[in-house]
Amino acid sequence: MFSCVKPYEEQNYAALKRACRRRKVLFEDPNFPATDDSLYYKGSPGPGVRWKRPKVIPDWKEQEWDPEKPDAYAGIFHFHFWRFGEWVDVVIDDRLPTVNNQLIYCHSNSPNEFWCALVEKAYAKLAGCYQALDGGNTADALVDFTGGVSEPIDLAEGDFANDEAKRNALFERMLKVHSRGGLISASIKAVTAADMEVRLACGLVKGHAYAITDVRKVRLGHGLLAFFKSEKLDMIRLRNPWGEREWTGPWSDTSEEWRKVSKSEREKMGVTVQDDGEFWMTFQDVCQYFTDIIKCRLLNTSYLSIHKTWEEARLRGAWTRHEDPRQNRSGGCINHKDTFFQNPQYIFDVKKAEDEVLISIQQRPKQSTRRDGKGENLAIGFDIYKVEENRQFRMHSLQHRAASSIYINSRSVFLRADQRAGRYVIIPTTFEPGHTGEFLLRVFTDVPSNCRELCLDEPARSCWSSVCGYPQLVTQVHVLGAAGLKDAPTGANSYVIIKCEGHKVRSAVQKGTSAPEYDVKGVFYRKKPGQPVTVQIWNHRVLKDEFLGQVQLKADPDDLQALHTLHLRDRDSRQPSDLPGTIAVRVLSSAALTAV
Repeated sequence: MFSCVKPYEEQNYAALKRACRRRKVLFEDPNFPATDDSLYYKGSPGPGVRWKRPKVIPDWKEQEWDPEKPDAYAGIFHFHFWRFGEWVDVVIDDRLPTVNNQLIYCHSNSPNEFWCALVEKAYAKLAGCYQALDGGNTADALVDFTGGVSEPIDLAEGDFANDEAKRNALFERMLKVHSRGGLISASIKAVTAADMEVRLACGLVKGHAYAITDVRKVRLGHGLLAFFKSEKLDMIRLRNPWGEREWTGPWSDTSEEWRKVSKSEREKMGVTVQDDGEFWMTFQDVCQYFTDIIKCRLLNTSYLSIHKTWEEARLRGAWTRHEDPRQNRSGGCINHKDTFFQNPQYIFDVKKAEDEVLISIQQRPKQSTRRDGKGENLAIGFDIYKVEENRQFRMHSLQHRAASSIYINSRSVFLRADQRAGRYVIIPTTFEPGHTGEFLLRVFTDVPSNCRELCLDEPARSCWSSVCGYPQLVTQVHVLGAAGLKDAPTGANSYVIIKCEGHKVRSAVQKGTSAPEYDVKGVFYRKKPGQPVTVQIWNHRVLKDEFLGQVQLKADPDDLQALHTLHLRDRDSRQPSDLPGTIAVRVLSSAALTAV
């Protein structure tokens, strides 16, 4: 996981530690000094902040604190974070900000436990200062700590509290994420500043990211009867980051509902009656009282695993401005139709009949500084379009939109979608045109997707173009379906082939029907416009496929009848005869090669 870790700000942990031991001094980080600049990016600090070094470290063998050899301790620590496609190693000293001898930020209930404060300091250094962490985005933090992908879920908008089928499906996905080491959080949206940290009558607090520490189906009842009856309840265990103030509703620590669960089951669940900030709720209550859930998946890309292995495509790109529309790459979202297709475009293939596709874009983080203030994220998102099976050049006109992400000023935007076999184009954009920035695109599929950037608008001209010819027309052929095909007892197992100047596109087989829906598209750059485009239908058989008929399309720009319903004919052009069946075809041709 950490085989390729890059030292942050060129600070090498091992070398710095050796130097401190040699000089017999404690490390003082010049890149993140014990000053106000490391605390705040704006405003003035409160009085009495003192930076102090902890004198007791738990697990001293692991943390290299040996009471008998205090000189061996160098006051230096390092932590790994995932940033913009790579793991970085962040070095810090152990000086922590305090007021009245108490840590002023993250701290443990145990006064001699400092690991969380040290992790927080490393993360603050990565962000620019401590204040940059205040009110941060939970989804971004989960990605930074794991290298996974975060999926935000709006429980209120999805009406999960009332839709049992959707709720059950979400619980199963959360169960899988939790069992495979992923992180999950839940929160109640604070609409106004006054809403922040307001405690509701049920004990929950608005604006807090509650960690979900367990997801399980809890067996109800006692003894063998409970085992055979097998009545289970979907339950979630949560923890308030404050370490206190818990849920007071059903299944809270002291509620009578726990009588429905056997003692052994309660022990297995680790149920305690303490105000320690950790509590259980039914998943239905979670969906009723919380507004948002964030799942951070750890996506396994190792072949040496018994769990599902994902294929990852990782590409870096940028939104850049240019006066030439063909070179501009900052076109804004689909609301800006004149510039939308000027954005970066990426193509990928779904090779299974249907596949779950996970897509994430992450913009390069902007570090907060005292001079510049907090770095603001751009509002970003992306659309996915199903395109022709043989597309090799950039899109210039709208096609079927297969999926769309939300647009949000988060560092990462994620989408999970089930897509049919075919070729797709992802267009990542900023919400408004003209904004610039770098981004990382990650595409996860079950089998390799051959994801790559589309750079050319049309076929490139070369020295051979004058000899071999250059395309004069672009033609898009969309075969929607057929009807009345030559019937068999179980219907035809048919497929379509679109042919043009030695190139062809083939659809998947549609089984057992005389009225198949192919929904297959091809795009062809034609050097010989006089030659027709041929569309053939074949019946798939075990030994030899059977020809069912064809149509030939002139497909010139003057043909304004975009949708054709044509009778199938034989291949013998000298004696054309109608065969059973018709085919529905949509055709678009243009002398402008960037028309589709």
